Amino acid sequence: MTPPSEPSPLSPEARAALPLPAEDPTERADAARNRAKLLRAAAALIQDQGAEHLTMDAVAAAAGVGKGTVFRRFGDRAGLLFALLDQTERTFQHAFMLGPPPLGPGAEPLPRLEAFGPARLRHLLENMNLYLEADQQATARYTSPSRNVRARHISLLLHEAGLHGDLELLTETLLGALDPAFVHHMLTRRGRSADQLENGWHDLVARITHHC
Repeated sequence: MTPPSEPSPLSPEARAALPLPAEDPTERADAARNRAKLLRAAAALIQDQGAEHLTMDAVAAAAGVGKGTVFRRFGDRAGLLFALLDQTERTFQHAFMLGPPPLGPGAEPLPRLEAFGPARLRHLLENMNLYLEADQQATARYTSPSRNVRARHISLLLHEAGLHGDLELLTETLLGALDPAFVHHMLTRRGRSADQLENGWHDLVARITHHC
């Protein structure tokens, strides 16, 4: 999704959500450029070879730096994978927090909720290899900052739509339909298409919000 040409003011949900940690504002310009260079090199390697083949040695070689530089910047391979996920999550967050409706502000809560599922599914399909590889390294998959943002977003939309009861459970139910491993399983093992998964999202939202 193409971001708007002019930055939109933060909506109440964007201010209330807990976004991914921002880059260190005290980071030197050359350090920031080096970090971006390493991430570009890693992303290109994943595009060519798959995330499962990503190594710190390969990233260092592709970026033209010593392996120690990569370790100092990201800590380990898991840190590098999550830095790459941070990057792609920021793009998705911009779309639902600041982008055009119906995904972004400006539409009613239920149309936005309807739009969120297909948008997330398309995002997963574009980045599935990275998500699946990073998930193998995760020790706290339900407490990652990016997941907290998505959960807060859906919970706020359910609340604004007038739903009551256990909104946390309803939120987790909706998020479960967008879990990378689940989406991959449905696509590869159950023979579902992306269109079928999007239709399933709409059906799930309709059932949850039926008594709204």
